[in-house]
Amino acid sequence: MPYRLLIYIHVLSAIGSIGPFFILFPIVKKLPQATGEALIAYIHTFRSVVLFTKHSGHVLVGSGVLLVLLGPWNWNTSWILMTLVIMFLSIFFLARAFSPTLKRFEEAAVNKHDLAKKLNRTLWNYLILLLVMLWFMVVKPTLW
Repeated sequence: MPYRLLIYIHVLSAIGSIGPFFILFPIVKKLPQATGEALIAYIHTFRSVVLFTKHSGHVLVGSGVLLVLLGPWNWNTSWILMTLVIMFLSIFFLARAFSPTLKRFEEAAVNKHDLAKKLNRTLWNYLILLLVMLWFMVVKPTLW
């Protein structure tokens, strides 16, 4: 596989890992008032976006590994190490970030406004982690 094609795949998977999260902000705003079928649809959309971005992340990691193995970079490069550290933190974050809160929306006596605030905060936190990793990959700063 040509190296440039691998870079293209890596960039597309970065877009797929980050971009879809932005459509969730309007959904989070609608969750507190949603009931019945609308609530189910919003929660399904939210879960589908998370699943899609997770699989895009798998392609991102795989293509990133290949880029390091086949390219001019090595694993000791500071921006690669920092990206890996943040990536491992975000993996643990994503594992428990959204599912428990989304499940609580289905409970009868729950404060949907508080849950929506929590989802919004979690969404921003996760996006910041992803955007910091993107910054490291694009800028490639020499930290040490």
